[in-house]
Amino acid sequence: MKKLILVIILVFGYQSLLLQGQADYSAYVNPLVGTDSRYDLSNGNTYPAIALPWGMNFWTPQTNEDNKNGWIYQYDADQLNGFRQTHQPSPWIRDYGAFALFPVTGEPQFDNEGRASWFSHKTETVRPNYYEVYLADHDTWVEITPTERAARFRITYPAAREAYLVIDGFENSYLHVLPGEKRIVGYTRQNSGGVPENFRNYFVIEADTEFEVHSLYANGKEKSGVTEVESGRSGAIIRFKTGDDNKVNLEVASSFISHEQAALNLEREIGSRGFDEIREAGKAAWNRELGRIAVEGGSDAQFTTFYTALYRTLLFPRKFFEFDRQGKIVHYSPYNGKIEDGYMFTDNGFWDTFRAVFPFFTLMYPDLNTRIMRGLANTYRESGWLPEWASPGHRDCMIGSNSAINIADAYLKGIPNPEIEILYEAILKNSKYQGPVSSVGRFGVDYYNELGYIPYDVGVKENTARTLEYAFADYNIWKLAEKLGRPQEEIDMFRERSMYYVNVFDTTVNFMRGKNEDGTFQSPFRADKWGDAFTEGCSWHWTWCVFHDPAGLMDLMGGKEPFVQKLDSVFVAAPTYDFSYYGFRIHEITEMLIAGMGQYAHGNQPIQHMPYLYNYAGVPWKTQAHVREIMDRLYTPLPDGLCGDEDNGQTSAWYVFSAMGMYPVAPGTGEYALGSPIFKKVTLKLENGNTFVIGAPFNSSENVYIRDAKLNGKRYTKNYLEHTAIMEGGELELRMSPRPNMERGTGEEDLPYSTSQ
Repeated sequence: MKKLILVIILVFGYQSLLLQGQADYSAYVNPLVGTDSRYDLSNGNTYPAIALPWGMNFWTPQTNEDNKNGWIYQYDADQLNGFRQTHQPSPWIRDYGAFALFPVTGEPQFDNEGRASWFSHKTETVRPNYYEVYLADHDTWVEITPTERAARFRITYPAAREAYLVIDGFENSYLHVLPGEKRIVGYTRQNSGGVPENFRNYFVIEADTEFEVHSLYANGKEKSGVTEVESGRSGAIIRFKTGDDNKVNLEVASSFISHEQAALNLEREIGSRGFDEIREAGKAAWNRELGRIAVEGGSDAQFTTFYTALYRTLLFPRKFFEFDRQGKIVHYSPYNGKIEDGYMFTDNGFWDTFRAVFPFFTLMYPDLNTRIMRGLANTYRESGWLPEWASPGHRDCMIGSNSAINIADAYLKGIPNPEIEILYEAILKNSKYQGPVSSVGRFGVDYYNELGYIPYDVGVKENTARTLEYAFADYNIWKLAEKLGRPQEEIDMFRERSMYYVNVFDTTVNFMRGKNEDGTFQSPFRADKWGDAFTEGCSWHWTWCVFHDPAGLMDLMGGKEPFVQKLDSVFVAAPTYDFSYYGFRIHEITEMLIAGMGQYAHGNQPIQHMPYLYNYAGVPWKTQAHVREIMDRLYTPLPDGLCGDEDNGQTSAWYVFSAMGMYPVAPGTGEYALGSPIFKKVTLKLENGNTFVIGAPFNSSENVYIRDAKLNGKRYTKNYLEHTAIMEGGELELRMSPRPNMERGTGEEDLPYSTSQ
């Protein structure tokens, strides 16, 4: 009993320190969450990113024997074969500019299998800013700590064995070993598409210990008598002259601009700072960002789940810019291959992140948002198009016109954007033309603009999903055009297009449905058919993608009661599916099945907002029950703790918002629909210096319902919070109960925004 009391005291004492900003928030982050994943089942599809927030380079241990395999690190693996500098945003998009280091002893081998070593999670320490592991076969300890563009390694070799280091340049790479300078320089051209011919990631490795060349490799074959090699896969093995001192320190940095810039990045970010100093600086950087949200009154598991989700939300988009000798911001353009001035960000799929990640940035990181907007303007200048899926250049992946949503939402919330005029020009271009790949511009745009929908039978894949997403983008453009004082004809055009969702709703089946060019709906119809007219989902999921006008969707369904019944049916319908469009059962279907929540497929993005739609029908207690169940069931602090692809922080951002008690259903409206917070108290430390508190002192696993609420001391019945109210600071007090209050939030004045209201 005394031990239990001590644990309780320690937990609550630590949480109290968190609130005071005196403790280590990063200690609650578990980067291994989501790493128990594979091709056919995603529990996150993550790797342990050892990095700084939005850092240009990440580091991760590598378990996979195939350098091209997107599943870099899998939790159930038992061998490591590299420590990789990675830029991978998703296993489906794959990596670029990657190379690996790996210390070995005994008879060194270059290939992945030959150099690999057994390891155990029992001798592995994983933090956002620090990684340590014991390589059993080599009796060697490895430690890594990163900066934004560089890193330090501290390797402890066994005293009685010769110490080697493998450098693997991966695909289309170059290495030059300079023993006299205790230095290795190189580059890799490894990429998965979307870059110019001159793309390179230049790197420099400096050691504090003398070494000699053991061997160099070109395409897997050993090259003797050389110190320089360039090939389809270049590598080197060096032998350190450790003597009695068995520790080796490495400094590593890279650049997408040049070797000289890589050396400058090393000088600027490492300099004379030792390993421990860099590690502490990294911890401070994470605590500065994580500490903007202080939570209180939850379990340790909930703390870990929350701060791990926040860590994942803050990794992407990646900074793809550097600082020259004069401190000017410059970047290699992955669009035109030139060195350009200004910001550039990459590794983001807006199809995923427009939903919660970017609204989170507008709330908590408006200065970052302004810099991202500058980067979007540079992308348009350098490529002629806005990005939709950049990694690092335009990639042909997913659908939509979601850059417009991110731009509009930020500007409508008052975030400064000195590039808004050129960005609006880019938005207009997107609304008129198809781009160089189907994910850029608007694929099928002529049909959409002329008919009011993209037909099912004209060869444009995922046509109905595109129609729905273009309509929501047009809502945001309409509101942005009003804000900018654009011509009334232009404003009216986008307002009209924002309602095009009605053209693909079939009232005879109460579902969104593919529609042919002649105006008839496609047949036969199955609401559970994945793909085809939809993207990574079926009509059960996409029918709800009318973010800006749930009231209009209600009208199409016959009113509030049928709308609520339809929402209810999602969670109780049999989890049937038709995968004939794909030819096999894709992992997203499997993830829906194992969740045990009917047709609700939280593991993928299209339906993640749907539980919050009860607010729009005046039955907010149903939102409260469902979002709490989703958080409790589908999010844990374990390696299988996510329920589908993480997708650049979107699945985690859903949890961050929901755990705080709200969610941005419709970016562009300036509202957050209320849910059911996990914690007794959440304190938002806003960039403008204000503080907003969400208090729920009687919160518990049973008390999931909002009985009543006060905003700044006044009774509050609305089912949403306004962005402006949060930014002004204050407190939302929620009295939680085990029973729903079926009178609160039921009036018309309590419902969130809908265009049709």
